Amino acid sequence: MAVLTASTIAASLWSMPTHSVDESPTPASLGAKIFRDASLSASGQMSCATCHVPENAHAQVNDASVQSGGANLDVPGFRAVPSLRYLNFDIPFFFANDGTPTGGFNRDGRANDLVAQAERPLTAAHEMANSDAATVAAKLAQTTYVGEFKQVFGADVFNDPDLAMLAAEYALSSYELSSPQFRPFDSKFDYFLAGKVMLSEQELRGYYFFNSQQKGGCAGCHPSTSVGGQPPLFTDYTYDNLGVPRNMDIPANADPAYFDMGLCGPERTDLANSIDLCGQFKVPTLRNVATRKVIFHNGEFHDLRRAIEFYVQRDTNPEKWYPLDDNGVPQKFNDVPPLLTRNVNQSEVPYNRHPGEAPALSEDEIDDVVAFLKTLTDGYDPATGTADPARDVPTSPQP
Repeated sequence: MAVLTASTIAASLWSMPTHSVDESPTPASLGAKIFRDASLSASGQMSCATCHVPENAHAQVNDASVQSGGANLDVPGFRAVPSLRYLNFDIPFFFANDGTPTGGFNRDGRANDLVAQAERPLTAAHEMANSDAATVAAKLAQTTYVGEFKQVFGADVFNDPDLAMLAAEYALSSYELSSPQFRPFDSKFDYFLAGKVMLSEQELRGYYFFNSQQKGGCAGCHPSTSVGGQPPLFTDYTYDNLGVPRNMDIPANADPAYFDMGLCGPERTDLANSIDLCGQFKVPTLRNVATRKVIFHNGEFHDLRRAIEFYVQRDTNPEKWYPLDDNGVPQKFNDVPPLLTRNVNQSEVPYNRHPGEAPALSEDEIDDVVAFLKTLTDGYDPATGTADPARDVPTSPQP
């Protein structure tokens, strides 16, 4: 087989087969092995599946705000780990006609496809921590599946380390694009949309409060209706600045001069001068949100109900969420520089309230919304009325 070039790999992203009837290796089958291969990391103990655990909806299983990687697994990250479920529906980054930033991969949208998205974990110092493509290629060449890798990408693929690394990234993207476990659409809510089960009274109330522009207003960024026959993804792919409290469990935040500004840096650099975008992070899907161990980009919250409380009580009861100054005044929006607090969303429901006013949702209504969000968990079994995202994960090939 002739050696593929970088351009032909990229061009074939949607055309190369992801499986074959004769069980020959494919980019997707290789991607499944690479996804679970800890030998590709500097520590020899971290794979994609370490932080994106398939059995937990491809999200983390511990409650650490950020995960640590590196050669000794002691280099902390900067952001909470997102789930990879339904990421294969994401779109490249662009500005809509009204100037709204939309799409992109990673929490700041700096990668435009799954191939580009796969590069950072392989080389980031706080993740798999490979120094360069040559290091990744050398490790790939020592795997048990190196013969399959050459069969798919060419016998001479390792002559060019950059090409070998790109091939690995392409294999990972093929796996994520083709495997049904990344997009099962089998939650209770999906059964409800198909007319196969009914939501409980509490779940229906939560569905109403979730959508109501006078109550939760959640559907403004997390649309809950089907489009073109496709079940809803509960994200509009846009960005928002929610004024989430600063999380002091993130080691980088010990430096008072450090701020993670999302779209305008420090990890993304092309929009560094777009001051009005500072502090905005991508709106995530809410599918499987009830299984999350950490919530929001900085992992400040570890409980779904408390996260919703923050949404609706941020402005009515700021003393619950932010540190107080010497005069007892809440220091709102303390995770953005003082001059940029104007970027925080303060106009849309439920952020249009003031201290002393009633929150947009009562305590009972918060419980109702939580009940509804639990219907978005994959792996629903109508016979038992329970959901388990691990049910969507087949036995995966080991590297």
